[in-house]
Amino acid sequence: MPRNTLRLAIAVSLLATPLLSACGGSSAASDEKAVTVYSADGLKGENGDGWYDKVFADFTKQTGIKVKYVEGGSGEMVQRAVREKSNPQADVLVTLPPFIQQADSKGLLEKYEPKDAVQVSGADKAVDGTWTSVVNNYFGFVYNKKELKKAPTTWDELLDGKYKNKLQYSTPGVAGDGTAVLIKAIHDFGGKDQALAYLKKLQANNVGPSASTGKLAPKVDKGELLVANGDVQMNYAQSKTMPGLGIWFPAKQGGKPTTFALPYAAGLVTKAPHSENGKKLLDFMLAQKQQQEVSEIGGGFSARSDVKAVDANAIALAKLMDGVDIFAPDWKDIDTNLASYVEDWKSATGS
Repeated sequence: MPRNTLRLAIAVSLLATPLLSACGGSSAASDEKAVTVYSADGLKGENGDGWYDKVFADFTKQTGIKVKYVEGGSGEMVQRAVREKSNPQADVLVTLPPFIQQADSKGLLEKYEPKDAVQVSGADKAVDGTWTSVVNNYFGFVYNKKELKKAPTTWDELLDGKYKNKLQYSTPGVAGDGTAVLIKAIHDFGGKDQALAYLKKLQANNVGPSASTGKLAPKVDKGELLVANGDVQMNYAQSKTMPGLGIWFPAKQGGKPTTFALPYAAGLVTKAPHSENGKKLLDFMLAQKQQQEVSEIGGGFSARSDVKAVDANAIALAKLMDGVDIFAPDWKDIDTNLASYVEDWKSATGS
């Protein structure tokens, strides 16, 4: 979770400001009261009512630092940062796994542990301090509640002819949530070859590639699609204004529904033009108040173990996850072999 041609929606949070000059690292740029965030989609609301909208507005009000925001699929954000490595334009990078690990391995992230990072569990932050989860999340699927009446339950159901040209998932290797489809299928079917054999069959119903997972939920809500992939935080937040959305977790035939954690992980960009402002924003996002608002406003799960949300959203999210088995992917293996997995997926599906 990341997310066809990718829309790089550049939205300045509440305050319209000029874009950064390309003089990354100059004293003038370093002194500028701005911070640029490259992020996977899902945390910014369609109507300015998302967690990012609230956090960025509060941050600007408190510090006077304006937030400049660039959004896309997790893979695209990392690729953009790679292209700009000799002259960085972003200060903070937020992506879903395994792309945050990929960014780290490419030297895009500088070691910085936000002030309250001690409250984040070890599995949700880098051992070397280069990234920390700011919003916890889980992979999932959505379906159209009006057309289907009840959610599908298994992967095999999606092979039915009624889903032909009514099913779509975002592109592995480009979108975080698209890559998650491949990761979950490998787990559920017991191996890469079995997963690819299934996804090859599923291709008969698949509309085609999508670089942005966030674009799929509105299509499901309108009935253009019956099923698409997504993630719990983004889709739960979207369901507030898209009443046709239902969230579900595919199971292997005869098995239990499964999912895995897919957090929004943030890191400070190496040689960022506004490094100190980036550090301040990372501290702010992980602060107690902002983390308490993750479920209430963003429909997600706090990254801090000491934040116990009891709002209506938190209760509904806990109920949604009840009975779903949560597994832990081998992120080191995935980071090492992602390119070959994606190439194998392309070969299997003809994508």
